[in-house]
Amino acid sequence: MAARWFTRRRNIREVVPECRRDVSALRINMERNQKMKAKVTGKVISQKEIAENIFDMWIETSLAKEAHPGQFVGVFPKNKSTILPRPISICEVNEAHTALRLVYRIAGQGTTEFSGYMAGDSVEILGILGNGFPLEEGKGKKVFLMGGGIGVPPILQLAKELDADKSVLVGYRDSNLFLKEDLDKFGKVYVATEDGSVGTKGNVMHAIEANGLEADVIFACGPMPMLRAIKKYAAEKSIKAYISLEEHMACGVGACLGCVVKTKEIDHHSHVHNARICTDGPVFEAEEVEI
Repeated sequence: MAARWFTRRRNIREVVPECRRDVSALRINMERNQKMKAKVTGKVISQKEIAENIFDMWIETSLAKEAHPGQFVGVFPKNKSTILPRPISICEVNEAHTALRLVYRIAGQGTTEFSGYMAGDSVEILGILGNGFPLEEGKGKKVFLMGGGIGVPPILQLAKELDADKSVLVGYRDSNLFLKEDLDKFGKVYVATEDGSVGTKGNVMHAIEANGLEADVIFACGPMPMLRAIKKYAAEKSIKAYISLEEHMACGVGACLGCVVKTKEIDHHSHVHNARICTDGPVFEAEEVEI
């Protein structure tokens, strides 16, 4: 008994330094990756709640001139007990390219803090992060722009910039159609609601069928079940689909490996091939990823 107890105690002594080294390595990787991007201090221009627990914040920042549809930024909480920024998709860029619009849902301590920011408050931002939608793949074609839930915001800047015959399909839980009026300015909008209160009852896939819509290319962002359905639909119709995978991001800069997704291609040496959503994505060609 004593020998086993001593062994267990010795193992604990070995594990604690290993954990400390892992945290230290993560911090070093974070700092290394962050140096490759710009960490700037922005200023809140305005903020309002546009649906239950969903906030709309404009931030004045020099990063706006580099933003591309489908990319995101990392927003740092002022609470320094965490080393991780919160990844938030870019919803819109103003015409002067001096401000970013972030529309986000309260999902934890960090976003709860952000929701209390007021005009004039400073905010630290890391960016611009990730790879966005390939606009050239949709230029001049019939395109579905599809967003579901908190995946609707990234569709707005995409709708503004894409030169194509656009059908915008957005899915909501109920009649709180945040950003619909903004989207109306840039294409024909088709709404689906889970409760049937507005538009087609169901999801965006039901809206395609109900309205007899067709497309050459799909750009989409939303919850994983929706993206799986879009991938299946695109394969059946033999059309290209580009999907934004944003559900599982943590650090946003590729350091923590918390957002790895399996890819179609297999590495000949390891027999697996993974990609990091935050750095290789978040936008991928649907047929390239296993979701």
